[in-house]
Amino acid sequence: MSKPDAPQSPAANTGVLYLVPAPLDFGCASQTSLLHSMPQGTLQQAAGIQHWICENAKSTRAYLKRIGEIQPLCAPLQMQTLLELPREVHKKGDHQGGFDARPLLQAALAGHAMGLISEAGMPAVADPGASVVRAAHDLGIAVTPLVGPVSLLLALASSGLNGQNFAFVGYVPSTPAERAQRLRELESLALRSGQTQLFIETPYRNAALLQTLLQSLQASTRLATSSGLTLDSAQCRSASVQQWKQRAWSLDNHTPTVFAIGR
Repeated sequence: MSKPDAPQSPAANTGVLYLVPAPLDFGCASQTSLLHSMPQGTLQQAAGIQHWICENAKSTRAYLKRIGEIQPLCAPLQMQTLLELPREVHKKGDHQGGFDARPLLQAALAGHAMGLISEAGMPAVADPGASVVRAAHDLGIAVTPLVGPVSLLLALASSGLNGQNFAFVGYVPSTPAERAQRLRELESLALRSGQTQLFIETPYRNAALLQTLLQSLQASTRLATSSGLTLDSAQCRSASVQQWKQRAWSLDNHTPTVFAIGR
């Protein structure tokens, strides 16, 4: 891969890359009103964008349709330009600099506003998009994040764990033995340093991950979960592992959940 050019200052004749948050109800059985979780200003700005970089064009059109029911879109759905990130970016992520996203930003270089969007929450945070943001800076395109829900920060705030020192470590291994070992490593770091450890899993593994946590962690370690954030059915719990066992709390296998451990 060729070495990227040195970052440039935003040029007056280029467009802006807007980081557009999406509601956290993607894949959930029910949806909440966008006005309950998205500021009006964000919806207005998103409605004025016609050029998009996204994970999935179909779900992006569905989101734009929801926006259009509140704020008229600048162009009909069939006139929206939607560029999908490659499949390998979805699977492996793009946060380590292995994907050159500069070719996706031609509309911004031509002076158009562009929107970067992921399936849920803020793009480039626990989701693909970092390569696009990096490329925009390298090309001298201004980057503007819009206000909206970020599941990691909502989960951290509701956990009662250390919000002054924390780390998001992504997904834990899917195989039982490796998963248990990784969780014990994270617990050791959290208990030694006081740094809260945040992680996620695909919803269909929620119950398996919770079971491993309860079997692998020390009784006094604090475990917090935040499920279905911003939905009417949202549920946030935080207690020691021992208390989790005593209360026999469980998680379903279809609601997006953020996990956190600490002391």
